[in-house]
Amino acid sequence: MTVNAMLNQKNMTKYRLAKESGLPHATISDICSGKTQIEKCSGETLYRIAKVLSVSIEDLLRDRLEEPKEHRSSFDVFKSNVCHRVKDMGDLDFIIATLESNAIREYYQKKWIAEALYLLAMVDYLSRLNDLPLCNEYDDLRGKRLAKPLYPMSVVMADALSQTTKHAESSYQKAIPEFLRFNIIESEIRNVV
Repeated sequence: MTVNAMLNQKNMTKYRLAKESGLPHATISDICSGKTQIEKCSGETLYRIAKVLSVSIEDLLRDRLEEPKEHRSSFDVFKSNVCHRVKDMGDLDFIIATLESNAIREYYQKKWIAEALYLLAMVDYLSRLNDLPLCNEYDDLRGKRLAKPLYPMSVVMADALSQTTKHAESSYQKAIPEFLRFNIIESEIRNVV
């Protein structure tokens, strides 16, 4: 609950909070307007406000202490991280770890469709290379496909600089079938530094 909401709940004005807490009215106004982030206030300021409002400091910060939204890196960074994990772990350990973690389904449920399909494509590709059967737990996702082809950023930039589509066409022709099924253009997973 915000300080504004607490003031409304207690039928208290900002002026009264400032007066009873001994804090400048401008400080209270800045906190209530969002100009000052409450989590950046000094402990003394938090203590004084909490005392007057008859709440804990944790109650004042609760909205700000909630679990932050998960950061979603760019798709190219995601792909690079996956390829590095494959390199570091080896094909079989990567497949096992990915399937045991349920990461494919978790990405899909978060609506991170490209990441879910890329990870599934990687598992399917590595399974084919290692003569392993496909995990049928993801058969429902194997029918999905991105609306537009998703090219590596390097290909997009190369075509933009050359003002052609030759890089996209070439990479599409070289794309690994398991990735291409999902409209993800990927031709090299092993060449990572």
